[in-house]
Amino acid sequence: MNSMEEIETAIINLPEKEMRQLSEWLQSYLSDRWEQQMAADVSSGKLDRLLQRVNADIETNRIKSLDYILNDT
Repeated sequence: MNSMEEIETAIINLPEKEMRQLSEWLQSYLSDRWEQQMAADVSSGKLDRLLQRVNADIETNRIKSLDYILNDT
């Protein structure tokens, strides 16, 4: 299988149980990749400015608690 079309066709033809197993595997794989990318971004300093802004907002009390936001609906 070398093309996306071939992969899609193979997935469509899977039995439901195997399709669910594939779905679970793919979700796990994507989650792992996301975590690896986040770790790389943190290690490289890519998120430093964002974290500094968040910490500054916390220190100056310019944030609302998530509980407040969720209960305000």
